[in-house]
Parts: sequence; C-alpha cells; structure tokens
Amino acid sequence: MPQPPDARPADTGVIHDIGYRGYTGPRLGRAYATRSLFIQSLRAAYGLGRSGKSKVLPMLMLGVVTVPAMIFVAVALSMKQDELPVEYAGYLASLNLVVSIFLASQAPVLLSRDLRYHTVPLYFSRPITRTDYVRAKFAAMACAQLLLMAAPLLVLYIGALLGGMDFAHNTSHFLYGLAAAVLYALVPTSVALVIAAATPRRGFGVAAIMGYLAVGSAVAAIAVGISSPGPGGSDAAQWTALISPNGLVEALVNEVFDLGAGLDRRHAPGGLGVVVFALVAAAMVVGSYRLLLRRYKNV
Repeated sequence: MPQPPDARPADTGVIHDIGYRGYTGPRLGRAYATRSLFIQSLRAAYGLGRSGKSKVLPMLMLGVVTVPAMIFVAVALSMKQDELPVEYAGYLASLNLVVSIFLASQAPVLLSRDLRYHTVPLYFSRPITRTDYVRAKFAAMACAQLLLMAAPLLVLYIGALLGGMDFAHNTSHFLYGLAAAVLYALVPTSVALVIAAATPRRGFGVAAIMGYLAVGSAVAAIAVGISSPGPGGSDAAQWTALISPNGLVEALVNEVFDLGAGLDRRHAPGGLGVVVFALVAAAMVVGSYRLLLRRYKNV
C-alpha cells in the first residue's frame, strides 16, 4: 500500500568535492592562438601532422623543384663551368606548372576543409577574430609557397659557391631569385586562396584554381609566342601577362632585373609596363586579402 505523504523521506542534496579548481595560470591570448593557427596551417600545407597520404603530393612537389637544381649543379661542377647553366629567377619561371599544382592542391586544404566541416565558427568562438584567422591562413600559405620556391634557389647558390664560381654574380642573382620567390609566394597565392575560400568543396577549389592559373599562363604564352618580333609586336603581346599571376611575376622580374633573353622573353613593356605590372600585382594581393576578410565576415 502507498505510504501517506507525511511518511515519505524528505529529499536531500549532497555536494561532492571532486577536487576541481579553476584555471589560474596565464592567459596566452589572441597572439598565441593566431601564431598556433599559422604553424598548424603551415604544417598542414606539407601534410605534416596528417595522414601519410596527405604528405605524398607536397613532398613530391618539393622533390620535383629541387632534384633538377641538384642535377644542374652536378653538371656544372663536373664540367668545371664558370657559371650555372640556368638563371635563378629563370629557374623559378620554369616551375610555373609545379607552382600551380601545389597551390591548387594545398590552398583548399587550408580553407575549404574548414568550411566544409563547419569548424570555422569554433575558431571564432574565442579568442581569435576573423581578421586573425585570415591573416594566419594567408601567411601560412604564402610561407609554404616561399619555402617551395626558395629550396631550389639555395641548392643552386650553395652549389655555385662550393664550385668556386663568382661570389658577387651568384649572390646578386640569388637575391633576384629570392625577390621573384617572394612575388610568386604572394601574387598567385592570394588569388588561389580567394578561390579556395569561395567553396567548401575541395575538388571544386582544386579545379577552379588549376583552371585559372593554367589557362591564364597558356593564353599569355601563346600570345607572346605568336606575336611578331618586329618593333612593337612583342611588347603589345606582353600585356597579356596581366591575366596570369605567374606570367605577371615573371615579366615584372625580368624587366626590373634585366633577366632573360630571346624573342619569347617575358617582360613588362618599358617603364610604363613596370609601373602597371607592379600596381596590378599589388592590387591582386591587397584585393584578394580584402575579399578574404569580407568572405569570413558572414561565416
């Protein structure tokens, strides 16, 4: 039989001391979180900290750009040549396809995956802001690209010095190559990141980035190749490099540092061309960064 209400035991509560203590250590803040995101993103660009399959393509690209440089150095040393058979900046220009493949494959890794798996809001919960996120991702991809471009330059430079080649000549041209590497790490990378941030589908991002970079370079190369070598002919075709981030960088570097030779040499057309090409390159980087900031305002 049910007990009367006054016979039921009174409800009692018990507080258990489980030893929990609040965090009283230092708060590392936004700067530390942004730096950590930058390091994690830079490692992810080369597959570090991820599965073994993720390391294959970036490490393969790193081998593709450095092994030919080692071969050039070995040939020059074995034949006791006075200079390398390739220019530093010219060697980077020959890697346009590799640059495009690396950007197309790794830029979506840094941005598209976060959008697809809805992890971006977790970053913004605290303490970093949307600006911190964009800054960290942009810097990580640019540094990853710079490492890819600088590695063969170091191989060529060290090999030239070990071979007893002219120090002043190689140092100056090595610096020209580094300037070109910085531009390659900024201009094409900024455009690739904007495209990657536009879609959460990594496959779409890869196809769009590769399509734009490859088609732009192909159109510029065809225009220069079929242009007449007469006065004004080649210079008129050189303006088509403005549609290709890689071609723009190559043309600007060749004109500024007086590099390259032959009728198919890419170059900015004169002083006006240098100014226009430099402004377009700056507009691509600054504009792309601002577009990324606007993109993540609504995420």
